[in-house]
Amino acid sequence: MEHKAGFVNIIGNPNVGKSTLMNSLIGEKLSIITAKAQTTRHRIMGILNKEDYQVVFSDTPGIVNPHYKLQNSMLNAVEEAIKDADMFLLVTEIGETLKSESILQHILESEVPVALILNKIDLVQQEEVEAKIAYWKEKAPKAEIIPVSALHNFNLEKVMQFILDHLPESPAYYSKEELTDRSMRFFVSEIIREKILLHYQKEIPYSVEVVIEAYKEEENLDHISALIYTERESQKAILIGHKGSALKQVGSEARKEIEAFSGKKVFLELHVKVLKNWRNDANMLKRLGYDNK
Repeated sequence: MEHKAGFVNIIGNPNVGKSTLMNSLIGEKLSIITAKAQTTRHRIMGILNKEDYQVVFSDTPGIVNPHYKLQNSMLNAVEEAIKDADMFLLVTEIGETLKSESILQHILESEVPVALILNKIDLVQQEEVEAKIAYWKEKAPKAEIIPVSALHNFNLEKVMQFILDHLPESPAYYSKEELTDRSMRFFVSEIIREKILLHYQKEIPYSVEVVIEAYKEEENLDHISALIYTERESQKAILIGHKGSALKQVGSEARKEIEAFSGKKVFLELHVKVLKNWRNDANMLKRLGYDNK
């Protein structure tokens, strides 16, 4: 039996449901999901393994017009993902166009197969869906247009069929036991950041970075210590809340999800520290794991 394997890169604007799509196709929650834009900051790989194929998905940060160095790094991750794709899932939704025409043209003019995923069709009327399909047929004539609702798993079998039809013959790139290229530390930090995105408003979620300081695994209990960086003392006070109540809620919800993800009991400590202007500090971004070429 021939074996297929390849890299499927998921690209689009912020908040169009790229992470929901990848999680649904894999059947696991790997990328954090919130209603806020720019939730994804890193390129996250999710690996779907079957006996006769392996699909390596890349969930990239949303395409933005950068206003600070952190967003430059996020855009770098998108551009790197374009280079190694065997195919693209270009995710959009009704009422929006891709923010970067140059990235759109780069993808559409490549020799790589492209599926244009029209997401969130459950939120609009059928006439709007048909009008948008017609728009993209004219804008991207070589792309296969697939209307879906990633949240409700609607029409995702057509997305998988497109992927399997265009997956090249190849041995697996990763062990068939692997689900992702990221570590548990990374996912723990992302789970904590997701809870911050869900519980705080305005600038606070975007000024926060989570670093795992210690991760001690024991037979029945993992001890995790996480440091939450923010940019101003006023933000630190809001993050902690009255007598620590806000931070305690974030910690409680994060701990439960980490336990579900890891399958073990967890003792989680959270601390908050001010790190002024970290989003615009190239050296600090490098220390925090961002590529800022």
